[in-house]
Amino acid sequence: MNEALRSRKRGDKSAAAFTASIPFDRRLYGQDIAGSIAHAKMLSRQGIIAEKEAELIIMGLISIREEIEKGEFSFRTELEDIHMNIEARLFDRIGEVAGKLHTARSRNDQVALDLRLYAKEAISQTIEALVGFQRALLDLAEANKDVVMPGYTHLQRAQPVLLAHHLLAYFEMAQRDVERFGHCLEHADIMPLGSGALAGVAYPVDRSFLAQELGFARISANSLDAVSDRDFVIEFQAASAVTMMHLSRLAEETVLWSSAEFGLVE
Repeated sequence: MNEALRSRKRGDKSAAAFTASIPFDRRLYGQDIAGSIAHAKMLSRQGIIAEKEAELIIMGLISIREEIEKGEFSFRTELEDIHMNIEARLFDRIGEVAGKLHTARSRNDQVALDLRLYAKEAISQTIEALVGFQRALLDLAEANKDVVMPGYTHLQRAQPVLLAHHLLAYFEMAQRDVERFGHCLEHADIMPLGSGALAGVAYPVDRSFLAQELGFARISANSLDAVSDRDFVIEFQAASAVTMMHLSRLAEETVLWSSAEFGLVE
């Protein structure tokens, strides 16, 4: 093999590694498999594929999920993403019938679904954590409701305040954070399957069944928007940034209060 050909092959491998998303989107395996199981059930229910075919596909997907959760699944960079990794493994397990899973579904609405399912879970967990943080603030405020401390402006002592009052300021900040994430959850809670690549699918799919199976509150109204919308991701990032700013503020105050100059925390 001449040097030019070896160089090109090295470049091909580097490009493939650079464009592969599997190191990141492998975390979507649960959402991807859940969406595919629901889709297979719907295809069978609508008579688009045979019941036995759907059962075989679902069993194959469940076994792949178990492989991943046991750490026995070999993720392949050359297959680029989690969707192709799971699809290839399904072909290995059940043969050509695996190809029928792609009936009435595009990679576009599949990816959109996975991301929405993942975002919904992440948002719900974040809201739960924030509510727990609020409970801790309430408990701390209740335990120190008679403690007086100096209130500061520009690091100068200004007026006396109750420690409980100061702590409950963070309760209010956290409440706004909860509300922001709640709005974000509403925008993520829309089921996109059935949108196809961009203009719907030519099969009698049951989108209401899919939404119910996957726990979505609503069905997307426009296929073009459904496969391209990532607003809810940006909203999650923005809400997260505001939340982290609030937590950073509390952390910085704790650092100041525990310094020798302030001496408020031992």
